[in-house]
Amino acid sequence: MLESIVINNFAIIDQTHIEFDQGMTALTGETGAGKSILLDAIQLVLGDRADSNSVKAGCDKADISVSFDTTTIADANAWLQLHELADDHSCLLRRVIHSNGRSKAFINGSPVPLGQLRELGEMLVDLHGQHEHQSLQKSAVQRELVDASLADAALLTATRDSFACWQRLQQRQREMLDQSQEKQQRIDLLQLYTREFAELSLQPGEYASLQDEYSRLSHAGQILQISSEVNGRLYDNEPFNIQAELSVCAEQLQQLAEIDHSLKDTQQLLQEALIQTQEAASFMRAYHQDIDLDPARLDWINQRLSQAQSLARKHHISENELVDHALALEQELQQLQVDEADIEQIEQDLEQAYSDYLQRATALSESRQQTAGILSRQISEEMQNLGMQGGCFEIRVSQQEQPASYSAQGIDQIQFLVSANPGQPPKPLTKVASGGELSRISLAIQVILSTSSQIPTLIFDEVDSGIGGGIAEIVGNKLRQIADNRQVFCVTHLPQVASQAHHHYQVQKTKRDDSVTTDVRELDEQQRLEEIARMLGGMTITEQTRAHAQEMISKVG
Repeated sequence: MLESIVINNFAIIDQTHIEFDQGMTALTGETGAGKSILLDAIQLVLGDRADSNSVKAGCDKADISVSFDTTTIADANAWLQLHELADDHSCLLRRVIHSNGRSKAFINGSPVPLGQLRELGEMLVDLHGQHEHQSLQKSAVQRELVDASLADAALLTATRDSFACWQRLQQRQREMLDQSQEKQQRIDLLQLYTREFAELSLQPGEYASLQDEYSRLSHAGQILQISSEVNGRLYDNEPFNIQAELSVCAEQLQQLAEIDHSLKDTQQLLQEALIQTQEAASFMRAYHQDIDLDPARLDWINQRLSQAQSLARKHHISENELVDHALALEQELQQLQVDEADIEQIEQDLEQAYSDYLQRATALSESRQQTAGILSRQISEEMQNLGMQGGCFEIRVSQQEQPASYSAQGIDQIQFLVSANPGQPPKPLTKVASGGELSRISLAIQVILSTSSQIPTLIFDEVDSGIGGGIAEIVGNKLRQIADNRQVFCVTHLPQVASQAHHHYQVQKTKRDDSVTTDVRELDEQQRLEEIARMLGGMTITEQTRAHAQEMISKVG
């Protein structure tokens, strides 16, 4: 709810502070008094563009602040929380316009971009009148008004959720297809690498083993010669060899140890040396016999080591890392091949997601068409009550054929059409020529939809333009009817409308010194009577007009 407005140095307003309440509020005044200035100030705070003409002549800047109570406005509170601008269900919008045309915007004291001010303002105030700030002309608002009256609101959620699922899969598919060519090149390369490793078929520890064997075979002659000499010295040379000499020494030392026990440990050491020499000689005899002078085996090992070294250089790793690297390449290849299979699965999932979305969006479209038919008849009836005899209102719901046009809101294009006079074909609401007709059509729509809309404050600017008499009284009654659930402001020049308001403000133009200023004041009962009488009788107010004004006010109760 709009609670108050403070204006300083705006247009021809010096300073004003107005408190507002719930219900219907009428703004009246003589032609040219500046009733539209107050609305212009509100529109600036709601995010309209400003220029230097907004600043009162001779002043550096204009300053406008509007306070709202957002206790019951869930969307606005959520928006404020999201942008970290919340202040305990209180919302202060402020706009400062400098004489050079630049401006600053604030929400609860924090500077914000003008776009954010406009975004929040659309949740707080809905202005209906002969101005471009007309939400009912926006296609998104038209759709929302229809959706607010749907019998099954769950269709909206189901359609939105299925659209989100479809979009996620489309995005995943695009990502995978974008990478597909690069992946295929990688797969081809990995298949080549794994074939090379498979041809080598190197086993764990094999490279080190081959190196040892290569070393033995390539030095086989030297090994054969030296091992033969060692065997000779250890055992084969007769009669002198190490084993025979150690055996003789051990026998002699054993004899001495029987005489001198101090030699017993030495004799034991010599006996152990003999045993170890015998074992070494036995090993060397077997080793010498097993020496293989196989050139073919040597060539095969040399070739296999060369292949391993070449592959290691190609992959910039050591030969001992070849086995682990081969395993890693194989695992990468398997994963990429799985990803390629995932593309096929995603295509199937995508087809199913699209089918689900289309099914739900079609159900939503059918519900909208039923709702549109009901609303069209109801709004057309209200138009007749508001003096637009023969007028016709139509909500056209048409399904779009191109999937590129589908959205989270469904597959429909919703358009408000109106024929203001009999015999005229319906035209889009945005092309209605008469501002007064547009205002009354907007009023007819609001009467029907007022209980479903979430915007708490409605402002009607000259909705009574071009009407009078009994129709004017009906307009006032309709505005008061809306005010049962919403806060309603109405700028009017008709006493039949103003007399039905809960609150009444008068806009006056006053000359002070060499300047002219506009003042806004709330009228008490007597002042209101005089204002209604002025609206009835013009400059000359008689007792008869006062009595008529009193009758109009009393009739409302």
